Amino acid sequence: MNYEQVEKFLYSKLPVFHRQGACAYKANLDSTIALMSALHNPEKKFRSIHVAGTNGKGSSSHLLASILRENRLNVGLHTSPHLKDLTERIVVNGEQASKNYVIQFVKQNSKIIQQIQPSFFEMMVAMAFNYFARKRYLSIAVIEVGMGGRLDSTNVITPEVSLITNISFDHTQFLGDTLSKIAGEKAGIIKENIPVVISQTQEETKPVFIQKAKEMNSKIYFADENFAIQNDRIKDNYLVMDITKNGQPYITNLHCGLIGDYQKKNILGVIQTIEALNETGKYNISKQDIADGMKNIAKNFPLKGRWQTLSTFPLTICDTGHNEDGLKHVLAQLERTRRKHLHFVFGVVNDKDIDTEIDMLPKDAIYYLCKADIPRGLSVDILADKFKAKGFNYKTFPSVKDALMQAQTDAKQDFGMVFVGGSTYTVAEIV
Repeated sequence: MNYEQVEKFLYSKLPVFHRQGACAYKANLDSTIALMSALHNPEKKFRSIHVAGTNGKGSSSHLLASILRENRLNVGLHTSPHLKDLTERIVVNGEQASKNYVIQFVKQNSKIIQQIQPSFFEMMVAMAFNYFARKRYLSIAVIEVGMGGRLDSTNVITPEVSLITNISFDHTQFLGDTLSKIAGEKAGIIKENIPVVISQTQEETKPVFIQKAKEMNSKIYFADENFAIQNDRIKDNYLVMDITKNGQPYITNLHCGLIGDYQKKNILGVIQTIEALNETGKYNISKQDIADGMKNIAKNFPLKGRWQTLSTFPLTICDTGHNEDGLKHVLAQLERTRRKHLHFVFGVVNDKDIDTEIDMLPKDAIYYLCKADIPRGLSVDILADKFKAKGFNYKTFPSVKDALMQAQTDAKQDFGMVFVGGSTYTVAEIV
């Protein structure tokens, strides 16, 4: 069995949420626990940081991994979904797991897979944890939650510190229809006597986290109540800022390689998490490590699709922000960046509150509607009907690449800019 055959097997035989949606979701940890047991519990053989949240958990995970690497630690990183290749989900010191590892893992565990019938995500979590456990030199791994927290397959680890980034409306059919209900699911990663960091203080969710931390005897930190950002600006393709702690200078002239304006909230949570990690007494990560890790993220643990510049003529930017809160921050930065003419390549998945998202979009842009090449993508015809009903100027295309090509052609003619977004899977096809 070669790699292409293994990929086909994983996608065709195992339910894949990011491609198929709700039918792939499992509301329990039974399969994950069975997998871990069959693999001799790899989740117990490495130290970790657990990262949950609605938006920002991927960026925060990469920033944490980069900072830890600057401390000369050997660092694992498990994130999801992947953009191009499933090995993106399993990284050590910036290098993805080999395709040969994936082939051998599936071959060696084919009977287990057939018996347990896990989802694709459960399989990838098991594959990642097994990989980290085999790396005897691994110092620590940063583990990003897939969805929710309490019932997420990653929630079989006992981390050194837990981080919850922010809470917004997403996957409400699974996690609840209020911010407090969603927060309750995310708070499920809080473990007994393990410190937890909350990146963003929110009135509706703060009591939920405080109560859960109290129940678990866990020290809780609200990062934005301790740290603040001043004098932030974009310079030489870095987000540059000064960090204060309790009103006093902490790090000046910090350069972050992730330049999305929304990264400021993530940065505070990451810094607080590093401090909490140091307080465990097992690590000594310096302010210089923090500064170097933020600046060198592209070298240490590169992250695609987060306010990424694809070209300068025409200016073409993409971002994976897709739910209401994520899109709000992306559109705010787009308004500060945009040229007179905006050409917007847009595609979404079929289980989102698309009407709310469309109402948020700028009315004076030209939209290039498309569908990502996954079963879960929303039909261009349905999308076009919605844009027509709301009076938008739009064109339709059979693929994301076709839409981008035409948008860039048009933008060159009117000296405008192109933005690609709406869904992680739309962006994945062009980065």
